[in-house]
Amino acid sequence: MQICQNPNCSNPFNSDGYRFCMSCGQSNFGKLLRNRYRVLGLLGEGGFSKTYAAEDADRLDAPCVIKQFFPQVQGTGQRSKAAEFFKEEAFHLYELGENHSQIPRLLAYFEQASSLYLVQEFIKGLTLLQEVQQAAFTEAKVRQLLTDLLPVLDFIHQNNVIHRDIKPENIIRRDSDGKLVLIDFGGAKQVTQTSIARQATAIYTLGYAPTEQMAGFACHASDLYALGVTCVRLLTQCLPQHNSYGNFDDQIYDPMNGKWLWQEHLQQKGVIVSEDLSRILDKLLKHLPSERYQSATEVLHDLKVSTNIIVETQIPTTQPTLIPAAPVIQKTQLPLPPLQTFEFEVITVDTGGRVVNRDRSQAKYLVEELNKDITLEMVSIPGGAYLMGSPNFEGDADERPQHQVAIAPFFMGKYPVTQAQWRAVAGLPKIKQALNPYPSKYKGQNRPVENVSWHEALEFCARLSQKTGREYRLPSEAEWEYACRAGTTTAFHFGEALTSELANFSDAESQNMEAKTRYRKETTDVGSFRIANAFGLYDMHGLVWEWCADPWHINYHGAPTDGTVWSEGGDIYRRVLRGGSWNFSAELCRSASRSWNESDGGLRICGFRVVFSVR
Repeated sequence: MQICQNPNCSNPFNSDGYRFCMSCGQSNFGKLLRNRYRVLGLLGEGGFSKTYAAEDADRLDAPCVIKQFFPQVQGTGQRSKAAEFFKEEAFHLYELGENHSQIPRLLAYFEQASSLYLVQEFIKGLTLLQEVQQAAFTEAKVRQLLTDLLPVLDFIHQNNVIHRDIKPENIIRRDSDGKLVLIDFGGAKQVTQTSIARQATAIYTLGYAPTEQMAGFACHASDLYALGVTCVRLLTQCLPQHNSYGNFDDQIYDPMNGKWLWQEHLQQKGVIVSEDLSRILDKLLKHLPSERYQSATEVLHDLKVSTNIIVETQIPTTQPTLIPAAPVIQKTQLPLPPLQTFEFEVITVDTGGRVVNRDRSQAKYLVEELNKDITLEMVSIPGGAYLMGSPNFEGDADERPQHQVAIAPFFMGKYPVTQAQWRAVAGLPKIKQALNPYPSKYKGQNRPVENVSWHEALEFCARLSQKTGREYRLPSEAEWEYACRAGTTTAFHFGEALTSELANFSDAESQNMEAKTRYRKETTDVGSFRIANAFGLYDMHGLVWEWCADPWHINYHGAPTDGTVWSEGGDIYRRVLRGGSWNFSAELCRSASRSWNESDGGLRICGFRVVFSVR
C-alpha cells in the first residue's frame, strides 16, 4: 500500500504500482515512507493528524505506528518553525518513552513532502474501549487502572508534559505483561507552546476534556479530570456519542447543571461503588481545577488509604490473620577468612575539576580464588545511613524524592567483574543457563565484561555462590548508591565535577578540544585511573553500566528504607543500571543517576559487580 502525501487528500490509500494518487491526482508518494516504513492502514484521525499501522522494513517488518502531522500554517518561515517545534517535541517524546515502560518508545521522526512524522513502538493488546465494549468494569478493575496509570501521569507531569487526550481509546492493556500503556502523545497536541499553534492548545475529545482545556488552558488537573471521566465511563459503559440528529448525547453528564450522573446510573442497574472510591472519583470530576486533585500522587495516597480500609474490613475479626512465612532455604555459609588490608588514594576536586586534596586511606578486603590464576577482591563496606537520591537542583524526577536509607554492612567487588573473572566462572557447572565465556565487544583480560544481560549476571552469581559457599548476588540499588557515595553528598564521590583524568566516560560534547581527544570510545582496564572512593572501590563513575537487582521504578515514592531490593511493584522486565559508562556523558555518571535496560539483554552494553551480605 502507498500513502498520498497531500494532507487534504480525501482517500490517501493507493495500491502498489500507481504513479498518481487515485483520489487527488498528486504524485508525491512512494511505496515506503522514507524508504523504510510500509503503511498498512489507517488507525485514526483527528485535528491535524492521522495515525497509521505500519511495518519497519529495516527491522524485519516489525510492526510500528506512524503519526502524520500536517500543520495548517502559511509561509515558509512559519512552516520551518512548525518543523523545529515538532523536532523538539520528538526529542521530548523520546525521553519519556526511554524512561518509562508504560509509554511507547519513539523510534523516529522526520519530514517528508508537506507532512511531519513520528514513528512509535507498536503496543500489542486491547484498548480499554475494546474491553468496555465487552463488559463494564468492576470497582476492583477501576482501582487497578488507577494504580497502574497514576504513576505514569505523575511521571509525565514531572517532566512538564500534559497528555491532553486521556480516554479509553488511548489506553492499551499490553498482552505481554497486562500493564496499561498510555498512548497518543502525538505531535499535533504536543506542539502547543508556540504562537503558531495557538489553536492546538484547544484540541480535545468532547466528553472527556474539562472546560478549561476546551478554552485552551490545559493543566495537570485537566489530565486527572480526563482520567476520572475514563473511570466512570468504564464503570457505566456509557460512552459519549452523537445521536441520529447529529447532536452530542451523554447519558451520565448533565451539561445544563454541570453535574455527573454516573452514580445514579449505576444505582439503577443495582451496582454500588464504595464510598471511598466514589469520593475519589467525584474529586477528580470537580468542575473547577482548583477543587480537583492537584497531582497524581495525591490521588494515589487517597487510593492507597481507601484500599487498606477495604482490605481491613474484609478480614474476619473472630479469627487471627495468618501470613505464611517465607520458606527457609538452608545454605552453607562459610565463615569469613582473615581479612587483608590494602591502601589506596582518594582525591577531592573543585567545581572546575581541579584536584584540591589528596589522601591515602585503607580498607579491609578478602580474596576469592576462582581458579589457580584468577581471583576476585571483595571490599568490606561498613554499614551506615545516607540520603539517597538527588536534591531538586540536580538530576531528574526519577531520582527523587530524597529519602534516608539505612544500610547493613556488606562486601562489594573492588572493581566491575572483569573478562578473566567472567571466563573463570563461566567454566563452572551450569545452574540455570549457559554462559558465553567471551561475550565482550572490547577484549582484554582486565577490562570489564560489558555485554551481558541481567539474567546472565544472576547465573554468574549463582555459580560463584555454589563454588565459594557464600551467597553472592547483585547489589540493591540502595546499596550501590551508598557504596558509590562512600559518605559524600556531591554529584560524584570526587566532588561536583568529573574529568577524563578521573574516569572513563564520554566527554565528546565538551567544548574543550583537548578534552575531546581524551574521549576513549571504548572500555579500559579496571582500576587504571588508580583512584578509589573512601570505601576503596574503583570505577564507580563511568567505564561500564552496572546491573542492580531491583526492577525499575519511575521514582522513589514508596521505596524501602532498609537498603533491600525494591521488589514490590515496578517493571520486572526492566532492571536498574547505575554508574554510567565509557560512552555516556558525565551527567549520567553521577552517584544518584539511574537508568534501566531490559533484563534479557536489550542494549547489550552492561556489566556488573557482585556483593554478599555479612552474616
